[in-house]
Amino acid sequence: MFNAVLIANRGEIACRIIRTLRRLEIRSIVTYTDADADARHVREADAALRVNSYLDIMDVVGAALETGAEAVHPGYGFLAENPELAQACADYGIVFVGPPPDAIAAMGDKIRAKRTVAAAGVPVVPGRDEPELSDDGLAAAAMEIGLNAGATVLLKPSAGGGGKGMRRVQDPGELREAIAAARREARGAFGDDTLLVERYIDNPRHIEIQVFADAHGNAVHLGERECSLQRRHQKIVEEAPSPLLGTGPEGEAIRAAMGASAVAAARSVGYVGAGTVEYIVSADRPDEYFFMEMNTRLQVEHPVTEGAVTIDARPGLDLVELQLRVAAGEPLPFGQDAVAFAGHAVEARVYAEDPARGFLPTGGRVLRLDEPEGPDVRVDSGLVEGTVVGGSYDPMLAKVIARGPDRATALRRLDRALASYTLLGVGTNVAFLRSLLADPDVVAGRLDTGLVERRPAEPADAEVPHDVLAAAALERVLALEVPDPGPWDIRDGWRVGEPAWTTWRIAGREVRIRGRALDAEVSVDGGKPMRVAARRDGADLLVVDIGGRTRFACARDGDVCWLGRDGRVWSLKETEPLAARATETTASAGAVRSPMPGTVAAVKAADGDEVAAGQALVIVEAMKMEHTVTAPVDGVVSGLTVQPGAQVALDEVLAVVTPKGDH
Repeated sequence: MFNAVLIANRGEIACRIIRTLRRLEIRSIVTYTDADADARHVREADAALRVNSYLDIMDVVGAALETGAEAVHPGYGFLAENPELAQACADYGIVFVGPPPDAIAAMGDKIRAKRTVAAAGVPVVPGRDEPELSDDGLAAAAMEIGLNAGATVLLKPSAGGGGKGMRRVQDPGELREAIAAARREARGAFGDDTLLVERYIDNPRHIEIQVFADAHGNAVHLGERECSLQRRHQKIVEEAPSPLLGTGPEGEAIRAAMGASAVAAARSVGYVGAGTVEYIVSADRPDEYFFMEMNTRLQVEHPVTEGAVTIDARPGLDLVELQLRVAAGEPLPFGQDAVAFAGHAVEARVYAEDPARGFLPTGGRVLRLDEPEGPDVRVDSGLVEGTVVGGSYDPMLAKVIARGPDRATALRRLDRALASYTLLGVGTNVAFLRSLLADPDVVAGRLDTGLVERRPAEPADAEVPHDVLAAAALERVLALEVPDPGPWDIRDGWRVGEPAWTTWRIAGREVRIRGRALDAEVSVDGGKPMRVAARRDGADLLVVDIGGRTRFACARDGDVCWLGRDGRVWSLKETEPLAARATETTASAGAVRSPMPGTVAAVKAADGDEVAAGQALVIVEAMKMEHTVTAPVDGVVSGLTVQPGAQVALDEVLAVVTPKGDH
C-alpha cells in the first residue's frame, strides 16, 4: 500500500478520500487554488500545495513529485477522466488511481465508446455517431431517426458527461438553435464541440452498474443504482437497489444480465479500477436497456452502493479503499458470488441553487452549518462555517445518505436527516429535496428521468409565513434589549401611558412589534396582533412561541436575517425601524437583471438595437450552467455595457429595454 497519496480535487470528494486515507494511515496531500486557501479539504489534509488551477496537469504532477506522493487520486470531475493526466502520471513514475489512459480515452469519447461496447455485444441506443458530424449532418441524422415524424432526439457531446451540452429536441424548428447551444456548452465544458445524435427513449429510467476490475484479469459488478431523479440531466437523488428491479427472481435475472453486460463493456477496453456503466432503461420494459456511457472514475453516488452492498454478508464496503488496493497492484479480494444486496440506501445531493428562481446558482458565506448525524445517516461534505461558496465550481455542496432495512425506512430516515440539515448564508435545495421525497410517485418507486421536470415549479413569490416574519422581528428586539432596562433603554418602546409600536420592514412586509421579546405583540401587514414570546438558546438558536413553540436556527449578515426550520431557510432583508410605512422602490419594468452571480458567456445585442420581448440579450454562466437573459418587453436596448468574460452579481442591471413609445 502507498505511504502518501495526492488528491487532485477539492470539496466533499477530497474530504471523503482523506477520510479513507486517514483510516488506512496513508498521508494525504491536496492541491488548492487561491479561492480554496481556507477550504475544509485544505484544513483536513496532512499537506496542501497551491496550484494555479485544478485543471493544470503539470501542476498536479509537480505537486505529487514535490511532496513524494506515490499515487494521485483524481476523485471525480476536473481531470478525473482525462487520459493525459493518467499518461503524465505514468511518464513520471506516479500511480494513477484509475484505469489506464487508453481505457479512459476509449470511454471518454462517446462515439468510440458506443462502437467499442457494441462490438462486445452490449446493446446501444439507435442513432448516428460518425466523428465530426457537421451541423447539416446532425440535422440530417435527426431526421433519419424520425424527428420530423414525431420522434424525440437527443444531442450529446462526444466528450465529457454529467449532462453538460445535452439537448433534447422535439420540434424540427428548434433543431438548429439546439445544435448551436449544445456545441457552445460542450466547447466551454470540455474544449470539444463534437456532437452525436440518438433516439430519445420515451419514459426512460437511468440505471447504472458499478464495476470493478483489477490488473490480474478479474472483474465484477456491484449491482445497480437507480439515478432517474434528475433535472437538466444532473442527478438529484440516487438509490440502491433500483425499485424497478426489486429483489424478486425477475429483477435478479435482469440485474445479472445488466451486470454481465457492464463487465463485458469494461473488459472490452482493458479496464482496471472503479467504473460505472450507465444504461437507459424503459420504465415499461425493464429488460430493454441500452448503453449510454461509461464513467471511468468514482461516482458521486458511490455511497449508496457502499450502504446497500455486502461482501460475503459483511457490510462496510469502502470503494475508495478498494480503488487504492487495486491501484497498488492487489487482486480483487472477492468474486462475483460474494456480492449481495442487504437493505436499501438512498442519497440526496445538496446544491447551492434556488428552486424558486428556476434552480439558478446561489452563493455566499456559510454563516451556520449543522449537518445531521446518526448510525444510519451519513453526510459527505466539503463545508465548514465560514466557507465562501462562489461561482467558479460545481454547485454541489454535500450529500446526505441514509440506509435502512427496506426502501420505505431509508426514505423516511433521509427525510428526517434533511429536516435537521441546517445551512444558513447560502441558498440551497434542501426544502425541495424533502418535497421531492414526499412525491407519491417517488414514494411508490414510479420513477423516470422526466419526473422532476414535470413537477410544478417552485413559486417565485411564495409568501413568507407570518411566524417567520415575527421571528425575524423578535431576533432584532432581542439584539437591542439590555438586562433590566429602564424606559429610556428600550428603543422606540416607551411613551406615557403604554408601550409604543415599532415598525420594521422585513422582506418587503410591514411588521409591527411592541413590548419585550419575552412578552410581546406582533402585527403583520396591519393584521390582528398576535401574542408572542422569544428567547435565545445559545448564540445560534431562537425559540419562538406563537401558539406553539418553534425553534429556528438563526444567523445575521448585516441587514439580512437568516432563519432555518425543518430544512427550510429564509433570507430576510430588514430595514431600520420606521415610525410609518416605508415606501419601497422598484426597478423599471424594462430593467434587465442578472438572474445569478456569474460570468458573461455571450452578448447577443448592442445599445440601440430594437428587440422583441423574449429575445436573447446576454448569456450568463455560473457553476457550469448557462442562463439566457431576455428582453422583458418590445423596445430599444440601452445601457448594455457588459462584455464576454465580465463578472456580474445577482440582480445586477445588465441593460434597460425601453418601450419604443417611451424612447
